[in-house]
Amino acid sequence: MCGRYSLICIDDLGKRFRIFDPTLGIRSHFNIAPSQVMPVIVQREKIEMIMMQWGLIPNWIKDPERLTHPINAKAETLAEKPMFCDLLKDRRCLVPASGFYEWKKEGTRKIPYYIHLRDSPLFAIAGLYDVWHDACNEAHLTYTIITTDANEIVAPLHDRMPAILRREDENRWLGGDAPTPDEMKRILHFYPADEMDAYPVSSRVNSPDADDEQLIRPLKTLF
Repeated sequence: MCGRYSLICIDDLGKRFRIFDPTLGIRSHFNIAPSQVMPVIVQREKIEMIMMQWGLIPNWIKDPERLTHPINAKAETLAEKPMFCDLLKDRRCLVPASGFYEWKKEGTRKIPYYIHLRDSPLFAIAGLYDVWHDACNEAHLTYTIITTDANEIVAPLHDRMPAILRREDENRWLGGDAPTPDEMKRILHFYPADEMDAYPVSSRVNSPDADDEQLIRPLKTLF
């Protein structure tokens, strides 16, 4: 599962994702929660950065209020689920991130942990997006984050983790025909644990209203 993540703009998002004229004025967010509007990278006629709401609304739904908007989609069942299978053809996206949170049960408490890549201040999570039109034909763009099996560093916290893409796989996920089943298994495989760190952080992250750099500071080291 991935229910909270961060996007820390310490590097140029446009340069990192090959968008040479970004106009969105993105600021850092340390505690991104479902329903928030965040930048997503898509490839249409060109690679673009577009603001979308986290929580997928399928284009075919009549009343989105009667449907749970999935924030995650399991990599193993994407091709089987009606909500996701058509999106694999041409609505794949990259979700820029700097880290994500998971919670570990310790007795009656749940301790939040922050997980990030050791050597990459920005990375891309594989995602899918869709465009739903309301009664006034206004377009609503939404996205979901793909999850995969947890690696050794995330497994003590949760059995799922976001499908973080290796840089060499970002172009393939973003463009071209739908990935083959073999490509899906390779591209959406869990990220190597030896390239990641995890440590406990303040319980302030439990509130979606909290959004500052203190949230990602370690309380102690995991190992």
